[in-house]
Amino acid sequence: MAEPTSELPARRRLERALDHARERVGRGAGRALRAVRAWRPRHGWAAAVGLVVAGVLASLVFGVTTASVQASLGPHVTRYDVTTDSTVTIDFGPLGTLQIDSPLPATLGIRATVQEIPASVTELGQARTLQALSEDLNAYVSFFSGPAAAVQDVANALVADALLRSAVAFLVLLAAWLLLRWLLGPDRRHELGDRVAARSRPLVAGALAVVVGATVLTSSVAPRDRPASQPVASAVFAGTPLDGARVTGRLGGVIDTYGAYALDAWRANEDFYRSADDALAVAWADWEADEERLADEAAKEAATPAATPGATPDGAAGEDVPLDAGAAGTDGPDGGLDMPGAETDPDGTADVPAQDSADAADAADAADAAAADDAGPSPTASASPTAEPDPPVEPIVLVVASDLHCNVGMAPLIGTLARLSGADAVLDAGDTTMNGTSVEQYCVTSFARAVPPGVALVTAPGNHDSRETTDHYARAGAIVLDGGVVEVAGLRILGDRDPNETRVGAGGTASAADETPTEAGRRLADVACDDGEVDLLLIHSPSVGDAALDDGCVAAQVSGHYHRRIGPEQVGRGVRYVSSSTAGATLNQPTVGPLKGVAELTVLRFDPESRRFLDYQVVRVAPDASVSVGRPQPWPVVVEERDAEDVVGFGPVLQDDPTAPEDGATPEG
Repeated sequence: MAEPTSELPARRRLERALDHARERVGRGAGRALRAVRAWRPRHGWAAAVGLVVAGVLASLVFGVTTASVQASLGPHVTRYDVTTDSTVTIDFGPLGTLQIDSPLPATLGIRATVQEIPASVTELGQARTLQALSEDLNAYVSFFSGPAAAVQDVANALVADALLRSAVAFLVLLAAWLLLRWLLGPDRRHELGDRVAARSRPLVAGALAVVVGATVLTSSVAPRDRPASQPVASAVFAGTPLDGARVTGRLGGVIDTYGAYALDAWRANEDFYRSADDALAVAWADWEADEERLADEAAKEAATPAATPGATPDGAAGEDVPLDAGAAGTDGPDGGLDMPGAETDPDGTADVPAQDSADAADAADAADAAAADDAGPSPTASASPTAEPDPPVEPIVLVVASDLHCNVGMAPLIGTLARLSGADAVLDAGDTTMNGTSVEQYCVTSFARAVPPGVALVTAPGNHDSRETTDHYARAGAIVLDGGVVEVAGLRILGDRDPNETRVGAGGTASAADETPTEAGRRLADVACDDGEVDLLLIHSPSVGDAALDDGCVAAQVSGHYHRRIGPEQVGRGVRYVSSSTAGATLNQPTVGPLKGVAELTVLRFDPESRRFLDYQVVRVAPDASVSVGRPQPWPVVVEERDAEDVVGFGPVLQDDPTAPEDGATPEG
């Protein structure tokens, strides 16, 4: 027996109710749309649009001319304000001002009021007067070596502040307009509108005169600040970015007396890094030429049939035939013996080559094949097409920098190496700044701007970096690791800020981290093991990666901090590489200005199919601006502990300086 259908009428009633609701909504929307189309401003659309445009322009004028931001100038905290005097003025207080013509449009200019050097910059080890002046000079030299980064920071901040002020001003005008309309009421508004319409032309002319007089014909510089006569451009700045600058007050005498010393330091810094950048391009081209020559010689040797030692042309035994010099090896770039397969250190010095069993087997196979050809084709051979080998997969190329410590002079070299090597990403292993202060923001901007377009920049903040400078680094385009896994150029990278992070204050340093290095290492190891596909751990302090390497959850680790190169070496079930300082950092020496020690960059190549690193290549920049490009060295293969005792010479491989800081010791970084 069928179930009753009492639910059908209720369903139909619901459907009819929904249809009626939709019809009512549609009719209401149609009436509203017709009302909007029929509505017209009382004085026409032109007047309404003109009123809105006038409000927007007034808001923009207010926002632009009142924009202000606090940033840095060299080591100083500096306040930047937009002016309308067509001049960029740097105010040094009682010393006077430095003025240059403004590159901004219309009559806009900028006034930079130089304030104090933050105490956090100088509290770490109070310096005596001469040493402090020397460090300040180095900071100014570093600033003027990369002024574009500081200018970009200030410009972006001023634009953002101007837009914010303009938006607030427009909202205030709109709110005032609506409030005035509500207070007047419709009748009073119509009465006033009729009176204004009769005098519209004089009112519009008067308003334009007020706007022009307030924004163009006046200057935002107070009369007492305007010099009675135009100062003469200082000859000290001739041929520099400040060419044509005018100096007022006591600052003029200071610059005339000591400016030449500062400019000599600036020019020496510029010449040094320009020469080093040119030397890098030449050294890389020479290395590529050597690689091509060695590859050609290896191809020729492989194509030469191998003769059986001790055999005579008749096939009988006879005297041993001495090996030809060309077959025995070729001279490497340093004049030493160099053969395909021979290992070299990163500087290109060749070790004694070992016998290549694979080449011997290939030679034997070639001899057998030649004998088979002489004997004629085999009666059982079948003509089958040979499968073409798959083309080799292009490796992922990485450029590693570490412990830059605000040496912006090295920024162009990082960009040049990234272009020459065809890098897919640049890895910054931390300590990009010296103390992580606000005045060092131009440092991270300079490094970010140096990376070529399309090349990713990944950083793991070091113990000298702060959240403030790291956030600025991220805004400049860097990918800042924060404890998670990111995929960059096909490489899965895990990393985080250094748990040893310290901040300067109260005459010393204090830890700014909320966990110990052991706790941070354990946390990163858990993340790597849960992910299961991490290719690289990028962390500033090497010891933080111990747990992840011991667990075998990461195959490779790249770090810095020690200011010396160590490895690559096997640690646990992975391989660790510690990069030396890219700023040439040495103990008790400033890292800005020309190099005081050897600066190093490293090129890594990663196979995306086997998911392992192939080799590493060290580039060294010496204090005399010379550059050496080492030959790529094979990345170590991880040997399991149970097989270690069967391998001759198994153990860590230390490069350059085998001494790492012992537990509890304070590293240089």
